[in-house]
Amino acid sequence: MSVIEKKLKDRSGSVCEISGVEHDLVVYTLPPHTAESLEHSVLIAKPLRDQIEHPETMNENDWRGLSESMWNEHLPVQILSWRMLARLKKNDLLDMMYLDEEALEWAKATGEGEEEDENKIVHKDSNGVVLQDGDSVVLIKDLDVKGATFTAKRGAAVHNIKLVWDDANLIEGRVENQSIYILTQYVKKTK
Repeated sequence: MSVIEKKLKDRSGSVCEISGVEHDLVVYTLPPHTAESLEHSVLIAKPLRDQIEHPETMNENDWRGLSESMWNEHLPVQILSWRMLARLKKNDLLDMMYLDEEALEWAKATGEGEEEDENKIVHKDSNGVVLQDGDSVVLIKDLDVKGATFTAKRGAAVHNIKLVWDDANLIEGRVENQSIYILTQYVKKTK
């Protein structure tokens, strides 16, 4: 058990900070943050974490605890509650929540709660964080570059990306002084 997991268990009383269940608990760090910490992580039931990471598997009944967790005193629990309420389109509960400007910006970092334009193409990294033109990303996997004589290595930084506007799964960036197309599922946004 990590130090952060122990501190989160102490903070939550060893229960899921969303649903209150006592078993199958994992640490979930809220994107865009990647390092586990008390300020950016929650203790959550593994099935809920799996639903966060795979929205197509969402089961609304599993999220009944949001009406209580939205009032939690800890900001990461509030942020996760806001995101899931937005995803589930629970606008009546969202309207009751108050987040200051900085917290609301963090809550919206994954694109949750944005007005949906069915024609709008949204580019998201491997963690579901929305990408914009000019962002910097890091490769999370070695990538063979077609038509080139090199492999783009895991951990390589790609600065000042350009979004491919007709394909939400592609970005353009420079690696080893060559402009290449990269699938968004193989990158992670950096600050």
